[in-house]
Amino acid sequence: MNKLFKNITRLKIIILVFTLLYILLFGISYLERANYEFIMYAGSLIIFGLLIFYLNSVYNLSGGVLIGISLWGLLHMSGGYFRIGQGVLYEYWLLPFLRYDMFVHCFGFGFATLFSYYILRPYLKIRNKIPLAVSVLIVFIGMGIGALNEIIEFILVLTLPKTGVGGYDNTMWDIVFNTIGAIIAVVYINVKKK
Repeated sequence: MNKLFKNITRLKIIILVFTLLYILLFGISYLERANYEFIMYAGSLIIFGLLIFYLNSVYNLSGGVLIGISLWGLLHMSGGYFRIGQGVLYEYWLLPFLRYDMFVHCFGFGFATLFSYYILRPYLKIRNKIPLAVSVLIVFIGMGIGALNEIIEFILVLTLPKTGVGGYDNTMWDIVFNTIGAIIAVVYINVKKK
């Protein structure tokens, strides 16, 4: 049990409390609205949060990556909650070529890729720039985590009478922006290593 609380710092406790607080508040709000899709997302965040808590005890994840992952969850929960005009924030166009949903996918799976790198880093034994093959592999890992997200959304579409997931176009744009986020993360890792 003590091993589980290894690598806990004051910053990580603040991140954990902040994350649990917004999941609880959004969860209650989604229950009141009978929004079962986002109630399921809140449950997924709790499950992934427990996994991240465990992995932190093993790999001592950076505070920056944990902040990014927590903000990703907040952006995600906000996307289905806040209304803008006739729709929710997820449907809002931030720029003529960038919808809020696209931004959240890019941001989130960029941090998921960084998270994956922190787990792999002890096994890589790389001092300087990461070789191209390893960079590509890390991008593929980020894309794979993105694919898991799309599977979760597909399960929601199959099991709930109504969701805001969107159709095939939405899924493909999600995959594109998951990939862009993963590539940005690997570029960041390589620049930081220099």
